Amino acid sequence: MKIMRVLTMAGFAGLLLTSTAVAAPAQVASRGTEPVYDYTQAIREQVYVETPVDSDRDGKKDRLSVYVVRPKETDGGLKVASIVEPSPYFGLTDAPADYHPADVTDVPGIAPWSPPTGAWQGANYDRVYYDNYFVPRGYAVLSANTLGTGDSDGCPSAIGTEEKLGMKTVVEWLTGDAKAFTSGGKEIKASWSTGNVAMAGKSYDGTLPVAVASTGVKGLKTVVSISGIASWYSYYRANGAVVSPGGFVGEDADLHAKVVLTRKNPEVCAPEMHEMEKAMDRVSGDYTAFWKERNFAKDLGNFHGSVFQVAGINDWNVKPKNFTDLWDALGRNDIKRKLWIHQGAHDDPLYVAEQAWLDTVHKWFDHELYGIDNDVMRQPRVRFETAPGQWANYRDWPEPGARDVTLRFKAGDKAPQPGVLTAGWPGFGQRQGFVDDPARSADSLVAGVGQADPNRLLYVSDPLPKDVRISGTPEITVRASVDGKSPYLSALLVDYGKDTRITELKATTENWCFGPTVGTDTGCRAKRQYATAESDFQVVSRGWMDVRNRDSASVTEPIKPGRQYDFTWQMEPRQYQLKAGHRLGVVLLVTDHDYTLRYPAGTKISASLLGSSIRIPFAG
Repeated sequence: MKIMRVLTMAGFAGLLLTSTAVAAPAQVASRGTEPVYDYTQAIREQVYVETPVDSDRDGKKDRLSVYVVRPKETDGGLKVASIVEPSPYFGLTDAPADYHPADVTDVPGIAPWSPPTGAWQGANYDRVYYDNYFVPRGYAVLSANTLGTGDSDGCPSAIGTEEKLGMKTVVEWLTGDAKAFTSGGKEIKASWSTGNVAMAGKSYDGTLPVAVASTGVKGLKTVVSISGIASWYSYYRANGAVVSPGGFVGEDADLHAKVVLTRKNPEVCAPEMHEMEKAMDRVSGDYTAFWKERNFAKDLGNFHGSVFQVAGINDWNVKPKNFTDLWDALGRNDIKRKLWIHQGAHDDPLYVAEQAWLDTVHKWFDHELYGIDNDVMRQPRVRFETAPGQWANYRDWPEPGARDVTLRFKAGDKAPQPGVLTAGWPGFGQRQGFVDDPARSADSLVAGVGQADPNRLLYVSDPLPKDVRISGTPEITVRASVDGKSPYLSALLVDYGKDTRITELKATTENWCFGPTVGTDTGCRAKRQYATAESDFQVVSRGWMDVRNRDSASVTEPIKPGRQYDFTWQMEPRQYQLKAGHRLGVVLLVTDHDYTLRYPAGTKISASLLGSSIRIPFAG
């Protein structure tokens, strides 16, 4: 999860809203709230919300620094609903923390770390866009620095219990159930608040709202979670394996807390950071009390509001399992929910859908916070971007009607490898093996669809007779012996076929404006568009497990060299269109170079094809 940086944009080039006399509060507008409040005259204030926790152990209750932007009319009796973006990223820093070593000699190591020593660099709120758009429409927008970040007290913890309860207090201040103070120590009340609160944000900023929702706090009516996480275990671990978010090899929970430790006097948090290093257990990868504390999905039954969820299907930072963890938990608890899945990666829908996103989230907030009767709840529950700018609607996700198909692994007809991915059965007694080389990238092991490779096993289907979609979570079973120092098994699901594929959502030189600008707080952003490139294959899904956790993510059980075991693990969920004429492939490997730890080379896998298969959910 990457640190957010302040964006420098061109000046405001759209509508400049002027102060308008308002006959009635914005919330009673029949068509929805309208931009009738002058953003240039909005009240901007910093408050410090007193929490019930003392995470830095200084004997005083931690206070969270919150930057409030609200219509000036709220000082004259107007009451408004609130949108809170909670974040660790408002605090500025140029003190990076080193990634943990991914290469393992004996046991996984921890990178040395000491607290930053430079001058405090303050905080900046310019990147928030909810204020530019929603304050003119009669909302207050609050940017809340989480514990240990910006001008807040306390210590960050990758949203442990204290960080969760601290942010909960911001909602309680807006409902009159908590206290806040000015920088001078004078108590300040949110007398302008209706008590109806939304929390919204992306990545860590989209995870804090889920954590707060899991407490069941009064007043939190809705959450907009973009690339949010319901369980940190699914972000940094997988079936017992220590796994990095895509693009950040060596990152772990403690490192994330260290990087966002931007408070004054950060050295006071050193003991907490070092405690995290031990508690997260980078050696076994087990699901422990540390991870259970950061599993918000299990407590979402406490929440009585709604959730608008957004995810990028090509996001390998906050991976697809992270959004399905949340989506499934919402469904289990009968929580009102909506889901957008776009073709981007770790991207905000503001850049993917622009005004269509603002129009929809505007209706969502109007409905949930002001009770305005619009059509947002009658719109499709799930929207999926099938191609740039093209969307399909579904009643649910995975697609209703998707069914699991089991495909098995068979030796090739002319040579054992590459093998065949087939609905039939392999011959009795067929075994195949390979030797791990952790220095090789996944792409190098996937390439060469017609060639054997000593460092992986590959099974490829016949050309597909028609288009078909994958919708859901593939699951793989491998019957094998594992001999060597690496405890991992990894699998890749691959679409083989030359095609033009999306590579990124890229900024252009063109700007678009959606709200007013005040100084460096711009209501404009650079337009983005999908970039594409021709390629011979695409990794559709991947999955990992620590073979010592074959029976439970919570329990490490050693394996015996030479003994055969059955290993079953889920891969990353996907919504993916396979084209007629393409071939579907499964690659078995040990080390997934850009995701797993890299143990010394030489681990040997001997797989029984009769006991190995993959189950894939197909639709269409």
